[in-house]
Amino acid sequence: MKVRDILIGAGVGLAAGYALKEYTGNSHITPEKALKTVKENIQDHIPVNGSWIHMTAEDYMKDDLEYKVYRGGISSTKEGETKQMDFIVDAKTGTILELTS
Repeated sequence: MKVRDILIGAGVGLAAGYALKEYTGNSHITPEKALKTVKENIQDHIPVNGSWIHMTAEDYMKDDLEYKVYRGGISSTKEGETKQMDFIVDAKTGTILELTS
């Protein structure tokens, strides 16, 4: 096998992979990145002690709009009292859609 053939095969494989990625339209951010975004956005207002996030995006309806979202939560201690808060974050943009205690 010639080096030229290997390079052509690798190029075709990369092009096919890129085309498949674009075709499937899976443009979700990772759950880890979504959790990091949530913590960065609320840390100025609420001290974050712990956090978690579901690793699978799910369908969510709010104000007659459908989203793919990640669900998660944070814990915060303020004045000696620990408080749990749940959040729902858009899986495409990382925007916090809901934050409840």
